[in-house]
Amino acid sequence: MAKRKLTRRQNWRIQKIQEERTARASKKDAAIEQQLDSSDLGPEEHGLIISHYGRSVDVEATDGSEAGEIIRCHMRTNLGQLVTGDRVIWRRGKESGVVVAKLERKSELLRPNPYGDMKPVAANIDFIVITVAVEPTPHANLIDRYLVASEISGIEPVILLNKTDLLNDDNRETIDTMLTRYREIGYQVLLASSESEEGLADLKALLDQRISVFVGQSGVGKSSLINALLPGVDLKVGELSTQTRKGRHTTTTARLFHFPDGGDLIDSPGIREFGLWHIAPEDVIKGFKELQPLAGLCRFRDCQHEQEPGCALKSAVEEGSISEQRWLSYKHILCSIEEQNS
Repeated sequence: MAKRKLTRRQNWRIQKIQEERTARASKKDAAIEQQLDSSDLGPEEHGLIISHYGRSVDVEATDGSEAGEIIRCHMRTNLGQLVTGDRVIWRRGKESGVVVAKLERKSELLRPNPYGDMKPVAANIDFIVITVAVEPTPHANLIDRYLVASEISGIEPVILLNKTDLLNDDNRETIDTMLTRYREIGYQVLLASSESEEGLADLKALLDQRISVFVGQSGVGKSSLINALLPGVDLKVGELSTQTRKGRHTTTTARLFHFPDGGDLIDSPGIREFGLWHIAPEDVIKGFKELQPLAGLCRFRDCQHEQEPGCALKSAVEEGSISEQRWLSYKHILCSIEEQNS
C-alpha cells in the first residue's frame, strides 16, 4: 500500500503538534529534574513496572520491608520507552516517585504502531500465551503471525484454546485438526475454559514461576481467564458483538498480575491483527521452524521458493511432510509484507 502524500498544511499541522508535545515533555522533564535535585526524594530503590499510563507508570517496590507497595512514578525521557515488566531504579517522593534508570531487559515483545514505528508491549517475558477461542472462530493465519513474532523475539510461544465448553459436533473436527497441526510441529498446545474451569490447573502449572504475556484478538477471553486464575482481580470482561461475533476491547493498558505462589501474568490490550510489516521478508521463514531447515537444501542458493526447480520447500509440501496450510500461510504473510512496503 503506497503512503498517502500529505499537503503542506497537513505537514505544518503535524510539525506544530510535535513541537507542542516536545515543549510539554520538556516542561515535565524540567519539573522532574528539579525534583531530583531537591532533598525531597529518598534513596534509590529497585522496582517493577506493573502498568503504564502515558507519561507515568505504576512501580511496585521490590526492596526490603516495603516490597509489594505500588507507587505512581514519573519517568525521565532519556530512559527510552518503559513498558510493563521492566525492572527499574526509582526514588520515592512525598506523593509520588521518579524512575531514574532502567535495568537491562532479557526479552521484549515489540509490535509496530499504525505508523510503522516499533513499540514495545512488555518486557522480561518467558512465555507468549497465544490465546484463541472456539468463538470468535480461530484462524490459523493469525496464530502464525503471533508465532512469527514470538520466534523472532526469541520468546517461547504457547497456544491456548479457550472456551472449550463451546465445542460441539459442528466445530470440533475443524479446531482439533488445526491444533494437531501445531502439536506435530512441536508447539505446546493447551485447552481451557474459564466457564467450566477445564484445564486451568495445567495452565497455572505451566505459568508457575514464569512471566507470561497473554496475546490474542479481542473476545477470546483473556480477561476471563485471568479472573479465573487469579480470583479477586476482577478485570472487566466484554461480550462478543452479536453482529460480527468479534470481541470488544476491554483492556486499555498492559498490566502485570502476580500469582500467590509465584509467577506473573501480563494482560495486553486486544490485538485484532498482528502486523508484521516491520519484518524483512527473508526473516519471515524464521517464524516457521519446520520450513527453516529445508531452506538451505534447495538446488539454488537464491531460491525464492516460487517456480524454481529443485525447491526443497515445495517438494516437502507436495510430499505431505510439510503442512500445505502452513505453507500457504507463509506465502500469505510474505505477500502482505510486500504489499505494505510497496
